[in-house]
Amino acid sequence: MNLPQAYAARVGSRLPDAEEYFACLDRAPERGARVNTLKITAEDFLSRGILQTDGAVPWTEDGFYIKEEKPGKSVAFAAGLFYVQEPSAMCTAPLLGAGEGERVLDLCSAPGGKGMQLAAAMRGRGVLVLNEKIPSRAAILSENVERMGVANAVVLCADPASLEERFENYFDKILVDAPCSGEGMFRKEPAALAEWSEANVAMCADRQKKILTSAEKMLRAGGRLVYSTCTFSEEEDEANAAWFSKQCGMTLLREHKLWPHRVRGEGHYAALFEKQTEERPRARFGKNAPADKKAAALWHSFEKEFFREPLRGELLSFGNALYLAPEGVFPLAGLKVLRAGIRLGEVVNGRFEPAHALALAAGRENFCNVNELNEEDAERYLRGEEAAADGVKGWCVAARGGFPLGLGKASGGVMKNKYPKALRRQ
Repeated sequence: MNLPQAYAARVGSRLPDAEEYFACLDRAPERGARVNTLKITAEDFLSRGILQTDGAVPWTEDGFYIKEEKPGKSVAFAAGLFYVQEPSAMCTAPLLGAGEGERVLDLCSAPGGKGMQLAAAMRGRGVLVLNEKIPSRAAILSENVERMGVANAVVLCADPASLEERFENYFDKILVDAPCSGEGMFRKEPAALAEWSEANVAMCADRQKKILTSAEKMLRAGGRLVYSTCTFSEEEDEANAAWFSKQCGMTLLREHKLWPHRVRGEGHYAALFEKQTEERPRARFGKNAPADKKAAALWHSFEKEFFREPLRGELLSFGNALYLAPEGVFPLAGLKVLRAGIRLGEVVNGRFEPAHALALAAGRENFCNVNELNEEDAERYLRGEEAAADGVKGWCVAARGGFPLGLGKASGGVMKNKYPKALRRQ
């Protein structure tokens, strides 16, 4: 690989085994996938042979190296049974130790791999805020949240600094996977190599300080924060960690750095901090406006027919859409919200029309009306075609292997396809 001379000199002066690192850049990068344990256990995933795996990723319990070049074309991918993720990137979320019932923030979340790991650790309990500043990336993040069936996530599109005052001392755990110079991704993303310069490293380090300052203000006393990058520069990694510890009263508990010539994965850095300041009042909020009464009544009527047990959460209206937000969610007025829990659906011509997200987020055992498809019919369903529906009438879940793919509406032995047109395969 042809590296910028300044970069090669920096690495050569700082890394004892630099020649091994340079040599590894000419090898193909590893591919990985993390099992979505909100829907399936890792054991069940492996026993079904959903992907050709090539060993376990050692720093997480549900990640595997994979052999497939295009795993995103599988039916299981559409069902949200796994998330394609670079293996080294899986090291960050477990370090944070998010748990059930906590308030957790992923401040620079897109495209969402680390946020999905946090969601799995929280098991649908608590409030998970996934934020992305850039609108186009926030939209991709929201799509991934939907596919993975995360029910307790609020997806925001905001500059981190704009959230400081509103969420002062609010979160128990915060992940800052900061934008960086991308040195750890050179062999996987050639664009990162083309954009590298010492000036860009300095610019990234300065931007990271600003993001960390905002994050600290939103973390409660005693709370924990993980700062991570996919770069090797000391300015962005160790130096910023030392600065953060000194400047913001954070205690550095642990840090690690992964190099591609030492592990099966790309480059990554992560540092765990604890906030050691005096307890201060946490942000307090009022309540969200109640959901539209007519829409709520129609939803509850639909819910009784469609589900075995009622879903838990707070009903909220966004325009014509009805959402089931996580219990205890903060007021959403004044924020750019792309998703607030599960998008349930909307009222159309006096009837409740369920949303695609509803099929993917609710537990598969809870549906009353399921149309199980064979592999061929499942592929056709994902292309937007009709499918047979023996013994099924009305709104139903189209499933493969017991795992929902989306919605359909059955009549006369045929299921009309309700898979979103934007997601249909060619």
